Formats: sequence, structure tokens, C-alpha cells
Amino acid sequence: MSDILDPTDNELHKTIVENLADGVYLVDRDRQITYWNRGAERISGYGSGKVVGRRCFDNILGHVDAAGNSLCHSACPLAQTMSDGDPREVSIWLQHADGHRKPVRVRTAPVRDAWGQIIGGVETFSDDSAFLQAQEDAARARHDALTDELTGLPNRRLFDAALAGRLENLVRYGWGFGLLIADIDHFKAVNDTLGHVFGDAVLTGVAATLRGAVRAGDVLARWGGDEFAVLVEAPNGADLLDAAQRLCALVGQSEVRLAGTSRSVRVSVGGTRAQSDDSAETIFARADGALYHAKQSGRNRIEIAEPV
Repeated sequence: MSDILDPTDNELHKTIVENLADGVYLVDRDRQITYWNRGAERISGYGSGKVVGRRCFDNILGHVDAAGNSLCHSACPLAQTMSDGDPREVSIWLQHADGHRKPVRVRTAPVRDAWGQIIGGVETFSDDSAFLQAQEDAARARHDALTDELTGLPNRRLFDAALAGRLENLVRYGWGFGLLIADIDHFKAVNDTLGHVFGDAVLTGVAATLRGAVRAGDVLARWGGDEFAVLVEAPNGADLLDAAQRLCALVGQSEVRLAGTSRSVRVSVGGTRAQSDDSAETIFARADGALYHAKQSGRNRIEIAEPV
């Protein structure tokens, strides 16, 4: 074995490398594994006796990418590093000795002789499970922060951000849009007579109907309580009215059924088209005023407020 490919040629090196938490292994130009540390044993489940002397492309570790494609023959990062001399860092999945797949973060580097010629390669790898779990937890936290727990729709925080973006695009590019607020008619009476469990079923049922009623490019959110808000791509008033009519009609043709009880549902809708001098407050004030008139006029109605 070449001294250059043996990191344990003295006690100091042996102590350092053997006690690293990361896995470390070295290969020569023929990709024969010449060294395998304890960290590699712990992460992979393979003892050095099972690995040293074998070639890494024997596929003992079965490296694959996220799509399940084998890397050991066609896209091995260590082989690529030994070919061009460039270090690499990638996330892959190895096959543990007990058969399951384990995510690892791999870093490769060339090993050179005294004249700068590449005579092998070194790969360090660390268990990536905790990192991936942290990513999933962060993504879930972001999702939870922007999503209504009951209905699964975007919540008010996300809707506010979308509205701000639409207002900016209206000023910058002239992209017209409108705001609709849909309120479930007689929702308090449903809660009082049939209970909050049925009330929750009404909310989730209406949310599901509205989700299917809005079009690509529209933004639907639970605004709060029994109100839902929709940002509608509406170059003109007819487009906004058409969207409101579609929401009312589809909800009106739906029914909530739970534990042998069924109840038809209706919504009242107020809306308005945005103007270039609108703020979030002014456009919501007009839409909310229109909703109030729809409720006062008998419910199950649509009112569209014209901008002043």
C-alpha cells in the first residue's frame, strides 16, 4: 500500500482519522479501497474487513441518487474527481449493510503524489438523516405558518403577501385583478343547532368546493371565521362577476353530510376590482362593504362594488 494512500502511517493520523464521526475511505487509481475508518463502519454497517481490498465500483455500497439511479459505474463523484481533479459535494443514498437506504452527504477530493499527479481519491461521508429531517421540519413549519389548519387552504398571512404582489403587478404591468369575499350564510345558526363538529364540516366542505371552483392563477384563502377570500385574474368587471357567480352556483349546489345529517349551504359574495391607487386596506374595504350589502339584501347574493 502506498504511504500516500495510508492515512494511518503514524499514530497521530490514526487517532485523528479513526475517531472522526464522518466516514472516510480512500481508493487508488484502480478504485480499489485501501482504507476504511470507524466512522464509515458506523454509518454504513460494513466493517473494514468487508470493504478494504474491494473496488468501490463493485457496488458494495450501492450509491444511488434521489431518483434511484446507480452512481457506481456511470456517475460516481469520486471517479469524476479523480478524472478532473475537482472536489465535489453531493447528497446520495448508500445501501446500509442491513439493506435499507441511508442518505449521506458525500465530499470527494483527489489524492496527489509529490509531483502533483493524481494517484487516488478520498471520500468523506456523513449521515444526512438529521439534516434532511431538519429540512422537512422547516418546510412543515413554513407550511403550517401559511396554511389554515382546518381547511388546508392558504391562510390570511399568505393571502396578504399574494395581494401585495398583485397590487405591485397592477401598478407596474397593468395586470388587472379583483377581490372576492365569500361568507357562509347562516353559519352561526348551523353551529348553534348542529354543533361545532358539523360547523367544521361545513367549513371544510365549502373550502373544497371553492378550491375546485377557482381557476389557475387565482388565489383562494380562508380569511377568517366563515369567510373566504379570492384574488381573481380579472381584466374587466365581467370576468370578476363571472367568477363570483361560479363560486355561488357551485357552493349552492353542494351539500354537507355528516353522521346522518345533511344541510345545503349558500354563500354571499362581495367583490371589487383593484385600481392602481388601491392599497390592501382600500380594496378590502370596498369588497367588505359589498359583502355587507349582499347580506343585508337577503343573502345568497352577489354584490360588486365599483371603484370610486
